[in-house]
Amino acid sequence: MSKEKKDDHFIKKPIYLGGTSAFRKFIKENLKYPKEAFDKKVEGTVLVRYDIDYKGKVTDAKVKKGIGHGCDEEAVRVIKLLKFEVPKGPRKLRVSFHKENKINFRLPKEKPKT
Repeated sequence: MSKEKKDDHFIKKPIYLGGTSAFRKFIKENLKYPKEAFDKKVEGTVLVRYDIDYKGKVTDAKVKKGIGHGCDEEAVRVIKLLKFEVPKGPRKLRVSFHKENKINFRLPKEKPKT
């Protein structure tokens, strides 16, 4: 007699299709360096907290720690573009999830002129 394997987690967390590498690639491709931050040579990390609804859509995004000069607004804009996959559980629960992510702003490296 074999026992059926029971699922450990009742509520399934949302996942980004493709994993963390696809997540980072999406951020890198969609992030536009703000002109004001580029002109003032501002670099840093923006910490964004966001909510994901039961459909996998980002509903609310707030900056917890910002660097200013337009970078905070750009980080929120990119986070709101994300779509997550929420696995279906045994019941049709409508649960809201909260996540945090860091968005890094690094000035593009200039190629030396020859």
